[in-house]
Amino acid sequence: MKKILLIAIFLVSWVSTAQINLTGIVKDSIGAPLEMGNVIALDTVAKRIASYGFTDANGNFKLELARNTTYNIKISYVGFKEISEFIRTGDKDITKNYTMVEDNMLDGINIVSKMPVRIKGDTIIYDADSFKNGSERKLKDVLEKLPGVEINDAGQIEVEGKAVEKIMVDGKEFFSGDTRLATENIPSNAVDKIQVLRNYSNVSQLSGVQNNQDRVAINIKLKEGKKNFWFGDVSFGGGQSQDETLYLFQPKLFYYTPKYTINIIGDVNNLGDVVLSRRDARSFGGSFQSQSPSNGTNINLADAGIGFLNASARNANKIETKLTALNFSYSPNPKLDLSGYLIWSGNSNGQRNISDIDYVDPDTPDEFRDTRTEQTSNTGLFRFSTVYKKNFSNQLNYNVSGRFSNEFSNQGIESRVLSDITQTENTTPFTINQDFSYFYTANENNIFALEVKHLYQDEDPFYIASLENDPLNNDDTTNDGFDDAAESLGLDRSNMFYTLEQDRRVKSNQLDAKLDYYYILNQKSNLNFVAGTILSKQNFDSRFFQILDNGSQFDPNPTDIAGYANPATTNDTEYNFTDLYAGLRYRLKEGIFTFTPGFTAHSYNSNNTQFGSETFKDTFFKILPEFEAIAQFKRSESLTFTYKQEVNFTDVNQIARGIVASNYDSYFAGNPALTNATFHNVNLRYSSFNLFNNSNVFSRIGYTKTIDQVNRNTVFEDNSVVSSSNSINSPFDNENFNASLFAGKRIGKIQTRIGGSYSYNKSFQFINEDENTNINKGYSFNTRFGTNFTKAPNVTLSYNVSFSNQENSSRAQEVKSVNHRPSIDFDAYIWNSVTVTSDFSFNEQRQNGVSTNTFSIWNAKIAYRKDKDAKWEYELVGNNLLATGSEASVNQSVLAFTLNERFILPRFVSLRLRYQL
Repeated sequence: MKKILLIAIFLVSWVSTAQINLTGIVKDSIGAPLEMGNVIALDTVAKRIASYGFTDANGNFKLELARNTTYNIKISYVGFKEISEFIRTGDKDITKNYTMVEDNMLDGINIVSKMPVRIKGDTIIYDADSFKNGSERKLKDVLEKLPGVEINDAGQIEVEGKAVEKIMVDGKEFFSGDTRLATENIPSNAVDKIQVLRNYSNVSQLSGVQNNQDRVAINIKLKEGKKNFWFGDVSFGGGQSQDETLYLFQPKLFYYTPKYTINIIGDVNNLGDVVLSRRDARSFGGSFQSQSPSNGTNINLADAGIGFLNASARNANKIETKLTALNFSYSPNPKLDLSGYLIWSGNSNGQRNISDIDYVDPDTPDEFRDTRTEQTSNTGLFRFSTVYKKNFSNQLNYNVSGRFSNEFSNQGIESRVLSDITQTENTTPFTINQDFSYFYTANENNIFALEVKHLYQDEDPFYIASLENDPLNNDDTTNDGFDDAAESLGLDRSNMFYTLEQDRRVKSNQLDAKLDYYYILNQKSNLNFVAGTILSKQNFDSRFFQILDNGSQFDPNPTDIAGYANPATTNDTEYNFTDLYAGLRYRLKEGIFTFTPGFTAHSYNSNNTQFGSETFKDTFFKILPEFEAIAQFKRSESLTFTYKQEVNFTDVNQIARGIVASNYDSYFAGNPALTNATFHNVNLRYSSFNLFNNSNVFSRIGYTKTIDQVNRNTVFEDNSVVSSSNSINSPFDNENFNASLFAGKRIGKIQTRIGGSYSYNKSFQFINEDENTNINKGYSFNTRFGTNFTKAPNVTLSYNVSFSNQENSSRAQEVKSVNHRPSIDFDAYIWNSVTVTSDFSFNEQRQNGVSTNTFSIWNAKIAYRKDKDAKWEYELVGNNLLATGSEASVNQSVLAFTLNERFILPRFVSLRLRYQL
């Protein structure tokens, strides 16, 4: 690690000493400073931009230039005549001030368009070619090089610390719902400009009356040569691993015209390239984004998904992916936009995980498990959207989307306590979402917005578990294994196997509607009146039974589950929820400040019916206050404070009182009398994107206090890892505090970044009916130094370290974990034909000061194409070149501390060919 830091310090020092600074002030003819003026230095020999900068609020600018070089300094500002001057640098810094003269012809706009970065209102515009060195192939490769833009570990794009909610191409949505399909597939050579749209609103009528500072979108402007023509690429390849023959076929084709667009993405491979995972598919096509949380109500929708493990190259030892995706848009006239997509995604994978589990309960034996999993998921997604803008005052939107799946999972588990186990799960769920909205501006002072959303969801998982049994030794007290659990569940204990089956059906039907009325008081303030309703109905049916060795069915007679006497083995539950609400918000702009106080008044009604009779009913009235204050110090510097009180209602899974098998070692019975939880949320966010000194800073502090949190009472069987639990409203308040800070700065061609985070979580759990306090404290630090040359190889050095401490009232010792992860990335485009990329990372996991696991991952690629415009490219790709067999991680929960070892994809070496249209 010391060597990495020394290299980084040397690079920064070398770059800074090889340059001089040109500084000065830009003013208008009466001496007023001009903010956000564009200042560039053109290398007169290379005929390209050598350095660029912007003036700050006082008109100051600063350029870093090479010594003993002649430059053409150009200064431009919309509405003023361009300044052009030649200077020759020497060995010392230079200071020069400039005065600009007004010009109604708007000279200088052409120069502005060539700037690598420029700001226009709330839009940051990046010139993509200014950040490319030739090694880029996809949009993701360009985004990673842009100042202020990050790709996080989950593959999401973040701008100024905020997740990008959508990507558009020439103003048309690209597979709305997921940004990774764009970042992983749009070819980098088609990208001209990248527009980051801050304070984004997809309804122009509401942009002036709402606070959208947390919303960010990206629009990709294509190069002129990519319009009205098919473009993209087709890749195919193969190879050989230690176990199987490798294959890959990926067509990615795009067609854009002003009237319609077509995007086609295909993928068939067993190399671990997963563009759309099962987790992505579940959130992508069938997500129901309720608007009611913005008004203080959260109601959880029932989820009956199976225990399907998300697969990637870093946690699976076999992955086969199939994907067919079609995205289209059509504008028959300027007022109407039609768009949508059809996606079919197939994923088969194999996983192996070894877990060493240390339970908090001192009477529960330590567990060791070796789990092998085979999974298959086939998912179909669709979406159709209509946007009709009759004029500026009228906009109508309608969207319908859905997800249909067929999923299967089979696991074999070797358990130290429970011997050998097999479990199988399958399900064929579907989800249909619809949303309708109408926005009407009656006049300059009155705006109306009607939004209606509807969800219908049906899930039908079926579960089978089989555990070994010795019917002649059911009363062994030295190692109860599953025997005491079988007795509590009322199973037939005379069989050689405990074969348990469970059939479930969960249906959700929810309508979410609201009407907003905005009354514009003056240019500085407006009122927002809101009225709405949530109507939710959830049904839960299940049956838990045993298959005897002779093949017959047996209905168990349970005696006790987590303190419940004689619980049922079936469920027939209906949960109804209604929220009628109205609210008022006042928005005031005063100087740099925007204040938005408000409240919503809610009338809640919830009831559940079980086995044909009403079991519980709760009706109450509640007022939820909220407040937001924004200080906009500069265009790109702000401080935001928010306070909000919310209520959270549980779902039908938590209230159904019959037995449900969560897993072979975990059984659950709900609580019909659960009430709502109350949240107090406080957040403070700071954001600065300073183009004058090429720096960006993002920080956040948040605190949440939860009252009457729905929690569980978990009871372990004596000398066994099998537990049962039931839901309760915790009498204790949960607390969560988190803080993060990220700062970046460009020094010449060196991009630096440093960040850190801290979290504190205090929660309560009842274990064996005893109160258990759990405190988790975690903090992490990360640094990154990277070059951004356009004509030379680039190196990025990173170091991440995270600490996690868990204190538990039932555990004698505090558990401390540390993870170190240094890494180095390299990419180069040499001889105008060869691309070399490499990424290497080292991981070390420590627990209580003892190293528990270390592993390294190295991937590399070398590619050849005759020149940048060549149609064919040949790639030799190596994944996991060090043949690392597994990775380790630590998981800390209220119930246990677990050390996991995940087996990953073996070494893959493949030859790939790419044809560029």
